[in-house]
Order: sequence, then C-alpha cells, then structure tokens
Amino acid sequence: MAMRGIRGAVTADENSQEHIWQAARHLVTQIMSANELHAQDIGAIIFSTTEDLTAAFPSSAIRQLPAFRCVPLFDTREPAVEGALPMCVRVLILANIDKTQTDIRHVYLGGAKHLRPDLNTA
Repeated sequence: MAMRGIRGAVTADENSQEHIWQAARHLVTQIMSANELHAQDIGAIIFSTTEDLTAAFPSSAIRQLPAFRCVPLFDTREPAVEGALPMCVRVLILANIDKTQTDIRHVYLGGAKHLRPDLNTA
C-alpha cells in the first residue's frame, strides 16, 4: 500500500459558513466514494480557499464527522492570483491506498470542473 495524493476542488455558492461547509463535505464525500476510501485510510487532508471565502474553515465541516475525528486537517489561503477562479475550495487528501497514481480518481465539481480537465474523473 502506498501513500497517494488525491486532488479536488469545488466552488461555494456564497461566502457563508453553510455554503462553504456544504461544498467541503460534498467534495470530500465524492472523493472518498470515487476512490473507495475510508477515514482510517487518510493520513491528512489539506484545504485551501480563495481569499473571497472568509466565513468558515472548510476543515471544520469535516472535523464534525465522527469518522474523521482523528484525521489531521489543515486549512490555508491561496495566493491572490489575477484571473483565478473565485469562491473556490481546493483539497489535497493524502491517503494510504492500493491504487497506482494513474488509477486515482481526482474530483472537480461545480465551477471548478474546468480547472483540471486532464485529472477530473467526476
């Protein structure tokens, strides 16, 4: 079994705790399902948000799920890059998984679908 990085992104409908948390939960749930992961497979989850999402930490939504109580979670802010997709939550999940890099299913949802069409398997 190897440690693999699984990427994903989603856009929030608005800058509110409810919408940021909903987006984060949906994204993580979709990645978990697409890659047949369980919380105990995860080494850490790193979230980043664009500077326009200030109402909540995405990790707080995941931290409330009992299965993720012991999973290290981290939030960070993305650099403000001109022309970048607004209202975006990105994630990197580090997981122990029996898949090769080419078998990993990365998930990009909502307005983030076009960010990495070469990786998006959703």
